[in-house]
Amino acid sequence: MRDSDREFLKELVRLDVSQTDCSNTRKILETCGDVGDTLANPLVTHDEKRGIINKLFPESMHKFLLNVVRGGAIERLEEILDEYDELLLDKQGSIKAVVRYVTPLTEAQQADLRQFIMDKFVKEDVDIEYKHDPDIIGGFILNAGDLEYDKSYRTGLRLMKDNLQTKAAEYVDGGASKNTGKNSDIISVLKTEVRDFEVKSGATETGFVTRLGDGIAKVHGMNSVMYGELVEFETGIRGIVQNLEEKSVGVVLLGDDHGLTEGSSVIRTGKRAGIGVSDELLGRVVDALGSPIDGQGQIKADDYFPIEREAPGVIERKPVSTPLQTGILAIDSMFPIGRGQRELIIGDRQTGKTSIAVDTIINQKGQDVICIYVAIGQKSSTVAQIVNTLKKYGAMDYSVVVCASASDPAPFQYIAPYSGTAIAEYFMSKGKDVLIVYDDLSKHAVAYRAMSLLLHRPPGREAFPGDVFYLHSRLLERSSRLDDEHGGGSLTALPIIETLAGDISAYIPTNVISITDGQIFLESELFNSGLRPAVNYGLSVSRVGGAAQTKAMKKASGNLRIDLAQFKEMEIFTQFSSELDQSTTELLEHGRMLTELLKQPLYNPLPHYEQVILLYAAQHGFFKGIPLKELREHRTDLMNYIRSYGQDIITEIEENKVLTDDLMERIERILTAFEE
Repeated sequence: MRDSDREFLKELVRLDVSQTDCSNTRKILETCGDVGDTLANPLVTHDEKRGIINKLFPESMHKFLLNVVRGGAIERLEEILDEYDELLLDKQGSIKAVVRYVTPLTEAQQADLRQFIMDKFVKEDVDIEYKHDPDIIGGFILNAGDLEYDKSYRTGLRLMKDNLQTKAAEYVDGGASKNTGKNSDIISVLKTEVRDFEVKSGATETGFVTRLGDGIAKVHGMNSVMYGELVEFETGIRGIVQNLEEKSVGVVLLGDDHGLTEGSSVIRTGKRAGIGVSDELLGRVVDALGSPIDGQGQIKADDYFPIEREAPGVIERKPVSTPLQTGILAIDSMFPIGRGQRELIIGDRQTGKTSIAVDTIINQKGQDVICIYVAIGQKSSTVAQIVNTLKKYGAMDYSVVVCASASDPAPFQYIAPYSGTAIAEYFMSKGKDVLIVYDDLSKHAVAYRAMSLLLHRPPGREAFPGDVFYLHSRLLERSSRLDDEHGGGSLTALPIIETLAGDISAYIPTNVISITDGQIFLESELFNSGLRPAVNYGLSVSRVGGAAQTKAMKKASGNLRIDLAQFKEMEIFTQFSSELDQSTTELLEHGRMLTELLKQPLYNPLPHYEQVILLYAAQHGFFKGIPLKELREHRTDLMNYIRSYGQDIITEIEENKVLTDDLMERIERILTAFEE
């Protein structure tokens, strides 16, 4: 209720207007529909309006109605009177109830109903309004306070239909042939459903829509509703409670508002928003609610996981120490990612952010890692291309794609990453290692901003609400590595953030950088110069570092990052000098060779052993003197040679992941043999 309307309400209390006069005022406005329009019409003079009020309405309402007309609130008069009625009833120890029926209740039934309401709400009296409603088919519906007792045939038939459809689906999934011809089984099922219906037709807490638009509903009532709870509208669509106010709640709709109007009823479900999960999700594409959108049939859920869940505590976690190989040489050598880490991929549009994430998913083949790809605000055609790529490389067998495309409403884009995390937590709870990609959280923040502005939350920096940091921190903190006592699973997150003109100091980028354990920064200039992946080695970092790197990789990479930094510095310096000494020339040649070596084709992740051997060869001068244009072909020939004649070296690197002195000697011998 508006502040001005509260003042009108206080005036009614001061004037001590009777309930009878309020009811008579309502009847006049309902009977004479033109009266309200005339009083609201700015072309009608104030004296004319005063005359209408004095002639038609009860004397106790004259002063109040004149003030309402003067304040331009005549259209909200009914809402003000409803609020006043509630105040009067509460003051008198009474309560108002509405009963909708098809067959009129007998006097005995009415007396029992009156007594039931007084006992239930501990009131001395009850004001019951009876309404004939043939749409409910039979039975009755009682609304008292925030509770609704639905004993109508219409609801019973709907519940019966839903239950029978569920049973039919279970019969089909379990093999319909087993039950063919068994009439006794069918009768048994029907009896069970009737019994269940009797249990389900209890009281539900209800409210009604007071404002609707842009996917947001303002709902009056439901005083005990929880933040984040699912509520159901009379048309069957659901919503999530996002605002808790003094007299109402703000609900975001998870579907089309077609058929909903002001006054439509809303009921509580009593449970938080969640998603059905099972192993059947693997290889599927689902929407933000977990419903399949790939046309491959329904997914049978084994469990229900809430989309919002408290992150594991410090005691439940284990230090990140096991590497998660991306297959990208530049990342695995200099910015290693561990299982349970949060590593941000950040850069301008069209710099290869998604490609790094997809490459990482493809590289998990055979690594016993479940992958979740969450597409937020992407074009459907782009998501389809990614799914086809994953299928092409056999990655969909261990992956789930959660899609909230650009055409989906903001609430779907808002809950998509939380739904994806709930799916990931299901597999993590089974002791699995899980990788989740959020593509991207910039669009997620924009969707949340749109929702928040529609919910009339106060805007802050860049019009984002004040809790936008918490939006991402509570999401990314759910990524962790659990100790053995809690299953030993892990959840590794690769959030993606899109920057504008390389500005990593903007609001959302700085938020997510401060939440994550490192970032891989991609630059447009590097991308356009032909360096793919376009990683800026100076601004990128992994805060887990060597703890999530194999000993073999750590030894092989050596001072790679320092060498590249010196090369970049020297390259800039030598732009102003024409004469170079031998050591500077060698440093520049070595730097150019390393830069060329770190270039990698799309969807071509390198196995661990190949990365170790290539880095060892580069750091020990085996690529020295080879023209840069021939380096890629040379390294391909080298690896083919080692696969043919050095299988024992490959096996030892993969099994032990350590470069012993003996192993390094054998690597040097085979590299020398290849050179010869």
